[in-house]
This record gives sequence, structure tokens and C-alpha cells, in this order.
Amino acid sequence: MADQLTVLHVDDDDDIREITLLALEAVGGMTVVQASSGAAALVSVENLQPDVLLLDVMMPEMSGVELLSQLRNIPKLQETPCIFMTARVQANEISGLKEHGAVDVIEKPFDPMTLADRIRAIITA
Repeated sequence: MADQLTVLHVDDDDDIREITLLALEAVGGMTVVQASSGAAALVSVENLQPDVLLLDVMMPEMSGVELLSQLRNIPKLQETPCIFMTARVQANEISGLKEHGAVDVIEKPFDPMTLADRIRAIITA
């Protein structure tokens, strides 16, 4: 994994995408590629090898779980760590997301100043 992580961030909320971009690039020194939908993300990964998948759970048309399932069908992404972001953080929901292949779940709202460090800690644990 490269020193400067490349993150594929998928969220349908413009404000969340903007805050996440600032948190990961300006504060965290990461490279971020963003998509506003699952369909857009599937196009983005054609020419991208992200180090981390950061996916919103609840999106219209294709949920984060459905998107992850499709991303896992792409050979180069089968082992890429996935972190879900959600406002729904009950224990049973978190365990369900982990069963779907997430390495962890980050609660919304999140602290933009610590988001990059949190992602690094999750994927190196």
C-alpha cells in the first residue's frame, strides 16, 4: 500500500462529499476520487486502483452494500478494504455491514479533523 492512500469515496450527499474531500486531502494528505452514486463509482474504478473504499450505506438506486457487492466482482478490488459511513450505528447494523465485507463503520456525523487518521488506523489494524 502506498504512503499516500487513494480513497474512492461514494456518497450521494454533496455536503458530505465536500467535507470528506477536505478532511482527507487537505487535512489527511490522501488522494480522493469521489462519486455521487454507485453507477458513477463503477465507472470511476475502471481506471483507478484505490487503496480504500469509503462508501455511504444509504443511497438511492444502489445502496453501499449493493455497490460493494458489485465492486467485489472486479478482480483488482476483491481485497480492497471497505469502510462504510452511516448515521445508523446500532450494534446489529454494524455487525451486518461487517458481514457484507466492511472492515469497519464510521458514524456520521464524523470529525473532519480526525477522519484520515481514523481511516489509516482501521486499515492497518
